[in-house]
Amino acid sequence: MPKLKNHSGAKKRFRVTAGGKYKNRKAGRRHLLAPESASIKRERRHAGIIEANSAEGKFLKKYLPMK
Repeated sequence: MPKLKNHSGAKKRFRVTAGGKYKNRKAGRRHLLAPESASIKRERRHAGIIEANSAEGKFLKKYLPMK
């Protein structure tokens, strides 16, 4: 049987919580951040860490078997 390996893209983006759920950062915070009111709102909206939804969780169990 082949070795189990983590998906290299998933291990950079997702972390497993103590309860077995997955968390990640929100996407879209890398550009369009000039100091204007709309971009400041956008930056605030994309701040923080969120919990991955249940549909992503099914894939993440396959992508991160060693976590």
